[in-house]
Amino acid sequence: MLVLPLDEDERFTLHYYHSVENAPIWEEHRLDADGNIYVEEERYQKLGAGMGRTPGVGHVVQRGPYEAIVDMHRPTGDFVLRVGSPGVDHTVLWRGTRTNLSLQAAHTAVRFTGRPVSLLYRWFRLLAPHPQTPVIRGVRNG
Repeated sequence: MLVLPLDEDERFTLHYYHSVENAPIWEEHRLDADGNIYVEEERYQKLGAGMGRTPGVGHVVQRGPYEAIVDMHRPTGDFVLRVGSPGVDHTVLWRGTRTNLSLQAAHTAVRFTGRPVSLLYRWFRLLAPHPQTPVIRGVRNG
């Protein structure tokens, strides 16, 4: 469905609208050199249903009108996202692209996984990007 050629320590963001509060939420994830995924930051407009702090994980700062939990570095491992309906708009933000998963796979369980690749494979994909990699100069939105 989507292939992101992430550099070591590069981030991608899951953005969506909370199904109860209809408030925007951003979850920044990072991939390490071994292919492990971590949640690094969560931002939201207000503390709504299902959102909250985990004692001992990160610290809270203000980012404009949003509250953010930063420096979380919480491992997720591979994880499954149950993609919401259009309106929830589960969207992956990466290198200026937006891929709205809710338009492609609403009500579907989507697995997020990372894995290291060889330098040779990375070079190959620079010349021939995977067909499921978003177009960086434009917007691929479903």
